[in-house]
Amino acid sequence: MLLDWIAASLIAIGAVFFVAGTVGLLRFPDIYCRLHALTKADGLGLALVAFGVALLADSAGEVFRILLIWFFVALASATCGHLIARYARQSGEGDAHD
Repeated sequence: MLLDWIAASLIAIGAVFFVAGTVGLLRFPDIYCRLHALTKADGLGLALVAFGVALLADSAGEVFRILLIWFFVALASATCGHLIARYARQSGEGDAHD
């Protein structure tokens, strides 16, 4: 029972971080601030959600798969953020005064 509440709390807090990242994506002035807000907030949100779901898992295999999903999504997020920032810098589209 207590474990369910802890897991639900972690999932809810993770969802709040996802929303905060989305708000940052929509509100910040340039691409670099947007990417920073999105990748950091979503990374923490994903970690909290994954940890909450892992607490509810029935077996070690499920926990392993959840951690594997977290790892690959975090890796893809960091890679995509880097590629977008590099493209913006090279093309000159990342200026704050667009």
